[in-house]
Amino acid sequence: MDYLPLFHNLKGRRIVVVGGGEIALRKVRLVQEASALITIIAKDYCPDLLEMEAKDKADGCSGLELITASYEHHHLLQYPDTVMVIAATNDRGLNRLVSECAQAANMLSNVVDDPEFSTVIFPSIVDRSPIQVAISSGGDAPVLVRLLRTRFESLLPAGMAKLGSLAGSFRERVKNKFANGADRKAFWEEVFYGPIAEQAYANNLEEAERLLADKLESTDEFKTGEVYLVGGGPGDPDLLTFKALRLMQQADIVLYDRLVSKEVLNLVRRDATRIYVGKTAGDHPVTQDNINQKLVDYALEGNRVVRLKGGDPFIFGRGGEEIETLAEHGIPFQVVPGITAASGCASYAGIPLTHREHAQSVRFIAGHLRSGKMNLNWPELVQPNQTLVFYMGLNGMETICQQLKEHGLDSTTPTALIEKGTSDRQQVFVGDLDTLPGIVRSAGAKAPTLIIVGTVVSLHYKLAWFNNSDNKLEGVINKSNEV
Repeated sequence: MDYLPLFHNLKGRRIVVVGGGEIALRKVRLVQEASALITIIAKDYCPDLLEMEAKDKADGCSGLELITASYEHHHLLQYPDTVMVIAATNDRGLNRLVSECAQAANMLSNVVDDPEFSTVIFPSIVDRSPIQVAISSGGDAPVLVRLLRTRFESLLPAGMAKLGSLAGSFRERVKNKFANGADRKAFWEEVFYGPIAEQAYANNLEEAERLLADKLESTDEFKTGEVYLVGGGPGDPDLLTFKALRLMQQADIVLYDRLVSKEVLNLVRRDATRIYVGKTAGDHPVTQDNINQKLVDYALEGNRVVRLKGGDPFIFGRGGEEIETLAEHGIPFQVVPGITAASGCASYAGIPLTHREHAQSVRFIAGHLRSGKMNLNWPELVQPNQTLVFYMGLNGMETICQQLKEHGLDSTTPTALIEKGTSDRQQVFVGDLDTLPGIVRSAGAKAPTLIIVGTVVSLHYKLAWFNNSDNKLEGVINKSNEV
């Protein structure tokens, strides 16, 4: 171990910084966050440091002091209460001199970007105070450290700070109730992996505190779990939100739809029970009422249940119906939005849904047939400067194109069908209201698909970017290629 990781309490303790430029500014901001008293010695100062000093004085504080002078050793002797010296100039020789002086005075020293002459180094920090994560490579691989920090940032919810503070406020009460360390550990694990934590993450702090107090007073186990309606997006797992991934990783039971991609489903916790509740046109082996009841039953058994849906739960996903049932039974729930198919598939096909020169509005429409018919307000859909997006429209594609033409839309209006959008199997079929049905049927396209109607489709040839290949088929933009 080259360095021993430690967390220093700098509240009200002095830090001396030598240097007044951008390099020094970064360190000053960091130690200021830790409520240190800061003395800076430099001949010149960048505007931000001068502004920080002015603000400090205006607020009536004395936590930041600027000394305009060339560094001399007596400056350190002036402040015997100094706990650390930071050398942050662009003069390497001066930085090393400052470090030597600090070490001679038994003060910790940090030389920016020069660990060889430092007795302490600054790690990369993920701050969810009171929860903090520090990452360091000892100066050997700073880019790798930044990548790791990014990963930790995505894994730790912003609300973890609130959860940490809540836990701290209950720490003594929990300690008094559970004399045995193993019992305390089990109690806190239930708190941190259950509804209390999720309420804190969602900023419902009063509810989180109430639940925690109830749990502490009760001798019974928590009987009610929680349900998370999670939008799985259109297929590409990289489009999942951080929150969706976190909840998927802690679920006990996952009910998933037909439109959830295999790649997204593979990100679910490995030991979670997976239950398929998908439906296709004309084939509903699991009714919606049955799905609603399953969510209630599993939650009442104390499970954390993820209802995983393709796209977004509130756009043709029946999420509203499901949470109505949960609310009626008093089941805690959360809704995690997902990237809906219209947004994801259009983006991956290079088709902007709105554009100043083409469309100033966009309509999302359920395009499936019911009893061989599609009862839509067609005159309202045939409006200028508008993009139409039909979900579930593959079977009724001919009806959609024919009705739009009959109600006044030009037969040459650019039209596209996107098959398996955002996946590595994506295909984009482009034509117009007259030609698209023939192109799609001859190619044998299969669900999931999305139909886009409007002049924005013509931009595909210029803007297609995803998974370009040299394979071109007549009438087909295979994996987003121009014919």
